[in-house]
Amino acid sequence: MVLINGKRVNQQAQAYLNRTPGKGEVGINLKSIPLAAVERIEVLRDGASSQYGSDAMAGVMNFILKEDSAFSTLSAGTGITSEGDGFQFNLDYNTTFAFGDGGRINLTVAYTDQEKTNRAGSPGLGAINAANEQGNAVKFAENDPTLGMIVGRPDLQQKTIFANITHPVGDNAEFYMTHGYSERWNRSFAYYRFPGWREDVAAAGFLNTDTIAIPRYSQDDFDNVVITDDDLIGTLIPGEYSDDQKDGYSDFVGYHPTFEGDIKDFFNVVGVDFDLANGWNLDLSVTHGKNSIFYTVNRSVNRDYLKKHGWSPRSFKPGGYAFSNIIQNADLSKSFSDQVSFSAGVEYKTEKFEAFPCDPFSRYGAGSDSFAGISLDQEGEWDRNNLAVYSGVDVDLTDKLLVAAAVRYEDFSDFGSNFSWKMASRYKLNDQSALRASYSTGFRAPSLHQKYLSNTQYIIVAGSNEPLLQGTLQNGTPEVRALGIKDLFAETSRNLTAGLTFGNGSNFSGSVDFYSINVDDRILFTSQLQGAEGSELRQTLSDAGIYAVQAWINAGNTKTTGLDFVLNWKSNDLDLGLVGNFNETTIESIDTPTELEGVDIFAREEAGLITNSRPKSKIILTADYSTDRWEMGMYNTRFGEVTVTAPAGGIDQELSAKLITDFRVTYLFTPQLSLTGIINNAFDVYPDETLESTKTAQAGTRFVYSSEVQQQGQLGRNFSLSLNYKF
Repeated sequence: MVLINGKRVNQQAQAYLNRTPGKGEVGINLKSIPLAAVERIEVLRDGASSQYGSDAMAGVMNFILKEDSAFSTLSAGTGITSEGDGFQFNLDYNTTFAFGDGGRINLTVAYTDQEKTNRAGSPGLGAINAANEQGNAVKFAENDPTLGMIVGRPDLQQKTIFANITHPVGDNAEFYMTHGYSERWNRSFAYYRFPGWREDVAAAGFLNTDTIAIPRYSQDDFDNVVITDDDLIGTLIPGEYSDDQKDGYSDFVGYHPTFEGDIKDFFNVVGVDFDLANGWNLDLSVTHGKNSIFYTVNRSVNRDYLKKHGWSPRSFKPGGYAFSNIIQNADLSKSFSDQVSFSAGVEYKTEKFEAFPCDPFSRYGAGSDSFAGISLDQEGEWDRNNLAVYSGVDVDLTDKLLVAAAVRYEDFSDFGSNFSWKMASRYKLNDQSALRASYSTGFRAPSLHQKYLSNTQYIIVAGSNEPLLQGTLQNGTPEVRALGIKDLFAETSRNLTAGLTFGNGSNFSGSVDFYSINVDDRILFTSQLQGAEGSELRQTLSDAGIYAVQAWINAGNTKTTGLDFVLNWKSNDLDLGLVGNFNETTIESIDTPTELEGVDIFAREEAGLITNSRPKSKIILTADYSTDRWEMGMYNTRFGEVTVTAPAGGIDQELSAKLITDFRVTYLFTPQLSLTGIINNAFDVYPDETLESTKTAQAGTRFVYSSEVQQQGQLGRNFSLSLNYKF
């Protein structure tokens, strides 16, 4: 769970659907929070559902924003990889100014412009059956051994503004507001549609050009549009190409769909903090958050429309999604004495998920190639509300022993209620050392995305020589219920933590924390369900031209155990740190509906995304040294082993641990002006290359490194330089 100044941050509009770590989950758009606005980040490692509600079953990350900066700061930075790609530029400005009688506004403005990187492999003729391919396909592979692929970090442009505002109200209250707005455009790339994959498009005479079609209608009225040839401007006319387009190729050279997103984020808080009589405190607030994304697919084609009409648009608007919430809080607290403190509160939250319609061309037939538009039966608006009441008490039983308890009851309009509780204690060994422990229950409500999202998209399937159409089914529909998949309900958890903090009273301190989290009825995004050969499900999918379907289901029971440690040593000019984590997640069981008996609803490669796709250990050794003019740092991060989990017929591959070394040097021209240079991944370390024997969709072809498993990324060595001015 993520908070800003203690207030819940809304989820993003998009769910993760591809086979990568986090598949099926809905995250938080952390890119929308500018680091220049952040004073510090607080991390609560204990389960905290009884305090904060859904999503806090494994802890909380709280971004505390600056209120009254001592300086205004202006930073301009740039960077590039050692391969010469991925150039980026960023500009950050933070300042504080007074208003009214004692009020403060801390303002942050940030801008980022980032170019793509490409680390695609070069399989060349080895990826095609040259004897059976058309001549232009062979020539294409000879001229471009990467087969046109782009694999790497996307193009990105982002603008952000954040304001953190406080103002006293009389002698015993403070008015506060936080407002954040971010807009981002990013462009990634689908698989290049290699000539041998798209002979139907080749037969229509399409070339790889940037010519696009522009509809003459608006987003608001396209539902009533009758699609005719006259509805397009600038349509690519088969056969009319320039000499440059024809040069070097015969007929057809393929096409490369882009996947572009326009993302907007809003975060707004308005509240008043009252100091009441007799030591009581009352905090009243309203929080609003919204994230939206609208898609564009360029350099593509609708194959079904092309087949029927002989031409197709090259640019599509597949629609988009939005998620928003409004949260109203009333929090009451009081310290009855130095030994007893009490808190209680009530929260009312409304949430809304929207799926916006697309242009007609992107949903015609199987839809625009690479990402089909949101169809009429997939669009919609869904909402829910929940009411929560909660309370907590902290009691110092002795000078050394603290005991705390918290309870929370929530009632959701769509699936029911939940009761969570927590018991925690801390025992002081001395002034610098203490033991702590907690046991809590928790829950995570199914997101509205998981309940209502449905779509179709092209995916790469192991063993197939071209992308195939796959569908995501909406939970709660007759089709999903017929598969035995119940309407989604809350995950529940049991969380045990124990830890030790210690120090020597001067320059050494540290902590060690153990945790164990059991999650029941975990919401999973199933494998691609096809049904057995000859089954009704297989025939239904075949008739619809769909390779497979997926859906969300409460089916997993998992256990995660781990150990965190932090060690720090400081002197006048040298700081040393050692930070580490060891963890392991196991799947205790998968609950398969009787209607799907014999169907592997969560194949081993899907399970591997939960158990093996993230490092089971991460250790960081840091060293920072400073003088009057220089600041230097060296940071070594060891990422533990991960495993590429193979589908049936493949062999698992363990990717070895990697050590990444970063260097930072800052020179202070004056106390106000400084220049910082950073080398990330100084020794140019890459992940292990994926073996063909894994039989994963990417192995040995266009992806050199697995897209399903990540350790430290695939950029290699990269450099950055920033100029910082305080005034």
